[in-house]
Amino acid sequence: MSATALSGFLTGLADGSLQVIDLTTPLSSSTPALRLPAPFVNLIDFSLEEVSAYNEPGPYWRHNNIHTGEHIGTHLDAPIHWISGRDGDDVSQIPVQRLIGPAAVLDLTAQVADNPDYLLEVADVEAWEADHGELLPGAWLLLRTGWESRGGSEAEFLNVDETGSHTPGVSVECAQWLATQRQIAGLGVETVGVDAVSRVVSIRPSPSTTTSSATTSTA
Repeated sequence: MSATALSGFLTGLADGSLQVIDLTTPLSSSTPALRLPAPFVNLIDFSLEEVSAYNEPGPYWRHNNIHTGEHIGTHLDAPIHWISGRDGDDVSQIPVQRLIGPAAVLDLTAQVADNPDYLLEVADVEAWEADHGELLPGAWLLLRTGWESRGGSEAEFLNVDETGSHTPGVSVECAQWLATQRQIAGLGVETVGVDAVSRVVSIRPSPSTTTSSATTSTA
């Protein structure tokens, strides 16, 4: 980035002409989390343990201990998260420049409103590209599904019935296509993970892709 471009970026932040959008979800003990079926073991939920709050343990400060699983709330799934990427990078090893890039927002709210099990297909991406151009190398593909509106209720967020959990995701064919035919940096979703939960246990992850709540995944 040139000095002029950097100066323009900083000026835009300062004067408000550059809008910054926070896509994170608040963390609390009620933040929805993935619930795996037996015999798999689930992560602990998020909680705060008060250490001091301007009282005898610490009269001039407030601080807490944090207890949480690493896949709670808004988070980044590194390639090493899945067994197919077990020899890949963990979060600390992902090059920082991969985490910054253009965002391509694909709006699926109408489809998901009609079908909570909706899966992104290659045709959906190609239709978006017909209007906006091909996904740029290094871009982050963000799926807008409206699922964030369910974040206040774990029951609504996980959407479980007698047949299992019903959330939108990406079809196997589309995941493989994105991994091999486009050079995106990662995928961002509002659901508990990048996979449709009803299929996450039965479908083997693609060797070239990995993963809410605005979960993001490096490709």
